[in-house]
Amino acid sequence: MTELEKKKRPEFRNINVLEGLPHKLPVGGYVSILHRISGMLMFVLLPFVIWMLDASLSSEFSFAKFKSAFTEGCGFIPGWFITLVALAIIWAYLHHLMAGLRHLFMDMNHNLVSKSFAKSSAITVLTLSIGLTVILGAKLFGLY
Repeated sequence: MTELEKKKRPEFRNINVLEGLPHKLPVGGYVSILHRISGMLMFVLLPFVIWMLDASLSSEFSFAKFKSAFTEGCGFIPGWFITLVALAIIWAYLHHLMAGLRHLFMDMNHNLVSKSFAKSSAITVLTLSIGLTVILGAKLFGLY
């Protein structure tokens, strides 16, 4: 037997799952996780988006009913909840678009990508998506 065969690998038992915490992700990691969450959210809320499109485009009566759903509600669902779901869709689309463009840019320009660019572009994506969501949310809630 050689020395490598004789040498046993160390065994680690009873490793605590929480031992590695707190682990700090870089900002790009959070953007990537939120990109996946926003994609899932858009997929799950697709029936709601289709209902909103159908209700807003069918006729004048259905558009009036659609507008009243945001204030009065729809059946057992209160209007504030419908407005929050619409706000979640707005955020999901904006974040998914911005993060997707960031990923495409980074994939096409490997030689330009550095740690500092990755961090600054991730902060830009978060800032733009949250800022535009606040602006469109203010419009959704009737602030302007």
